Amino acid sequence: MSVAAQGAVAARVVGPGTVQARVPVTVSARVGSTVVEVLADVGDTVQPGQLLVRLDDRDLNARRGVVTGQQEALQRNTEGARAALAKAQADLELARSKQRRDAELLAQGYVSVAVLDASNAALGSAAAGVDIARATLAAREADARTLSQEARYSDAVLSNTRIAAPMQAVVVQRMAEVGSTTAPGTPLFKLVDPRSLWVATRVDEAVVGRVRPGQVASIRLRSGEVLPGKVARIARQSDAATRELEVHVAFDSVPERFAIDQEAEVRIDVGEDRGLLVPLAALTRDKTGRQGVLVIADGRTRFQPVETGGADAQQVLVRKGLAEGDTVAAVAAGLSANQRVRAATAPAR
Repeated sequence: MSVAAQGAVAARVVGPGTVQARVPVTVSARVGSTVVEVLADVGDTVQPGQLLVRLDDRDLNARRGVVTGQQEALQRNTEGARAALAKAQADLELARSKQRRDAELLAQGYVSVAVLDASNAALGSAAAGVDIARATLAAREADARTLSQEARYSDAVLSNTRIAAPMQAVVVQRMAEVGSTTAPGTPLFKLVDPRSLWVATRVDEAVVGRVRPGQVASIRLRSGEVLPGKVARIARQSDAATRELEVHVAFDSVPERFAIDQEAEVRIDVGEDRGLLVPLAALTRDKTGRQGVLVIADGRTRFQPVETGGADAQQVLVRKGLAEGDTVAAVAAGLSANQRVRAATAPAR
């Protein structure tokens, strides 16, 4: 027998969930090509910068070679334009010197005005030649900058044929095979950082108010493994159909074996509930399936329906149906209503 008495049991919020990664990374192709080598597989742990896939780069290498040839040709043309500018500047200095000399000779009466007019015309032509040479050199330098941009772009596109891991992660899905054709955006691998694993569980609106970030939780995987965790995040968007919110519970340590979307059950410790307690083994059901306990009065059992709350491994909280001090059968198994009982006596020693 047991007497219903006030007490407390640990309160837990329980919900089903699935194993997820906070930031799953999909590694995709950025150029259209053909896969020629795959260097990782599902389950592999990869490091930042580790090569995962190599694409056929022959066309891109050929294009880069064309740009290189154009740069070499343009470099020679630019050197020629610089030399032409230097010659034009020298011609301009010579024309200026001749114009000054002819102007002095004209003042002394040694040459005619026509000679000075010719010197002035030559000076103007030499100045125009310098302007043309400068414009030509500026055009060649602009072409060089354009080709330099094209070269950088070609190098960037060419580098996209070597697809590397962006972080330390585990390969959870492989979509690339040798010989397959890629287009920009074609997914090749799905990676997750095991340190970012958590369980997304759904909690009813009625009890989610008791859940707080940092609360201790236990995670039972479908494999039966139980791992410790803590509440990491509580969603602010409720499901309009189920009236549930998503709660993310992070693992305290990385599980040795895991699978994304693997089923799990989460138990979150949210404090304790106080009220009338009876042994968990006192619960039973009548012929109609109602939950209750067997109350003992005048030496006989009587079925009493009850509403229960939280429970632990030994006791359950009764919210409705019993009063403090009521005596119930501590173990209901093997008993029925309206059965005469008596208190068990301890065996003599």
